[in-house]
Amino acid sequence: MPLKIIEHNSKEYHQMIELRNEILRKPLGLYFNPEELDSEKDEILLGAFDDDKLIGCCMLSRSDSGSCRLRQMAVDQNLQKKGIGATLIRFAENIARDRGYRTMVMHARKSAVGFYKKFGYVILSDEFEEVTIAHYLMGKRLR
Repeated sequence: MPLKIIEHNSKEYHQMIELRNEILRKPLGLYFNPEELDSEKDEILLGAFDDDKLIGCCMLSRSDSGSCRLRQMAVDQNLQKKGIGATLIRFAENIARDRGYRTMVMHARKSAVGFYKKFGYVILSDEFEEVTIAHYLMGKRLR
């Protein structure tokens, strides 16, 4: 499964928008707006591929000089629980370390907390609502 950094506004980026929309947005009745997508040009966009088809993705946003935020983690519905998310999170952590980040945080959906805990992430906040569903701030020190 090839992993790579995706260029903003590329063919792969448009696949990323479709996948995120299908997995993360449509089920909540939400959709991307052009300004939101334009702001992603400064993010580190990561993808997992099967040949030329994007099957999983996430992005990293700079929080501060030592910390980044994992965002928009999505895996094709038919391929979940097959290790793609695990591979992506390890790839994201390696990229973050390579870029000099010491900590990774995220707003994890309540339903995904168990997944992130398997990789050493801990809950750092009380439950809060974001995009109409329960989330927790989670984080991990990168070694």
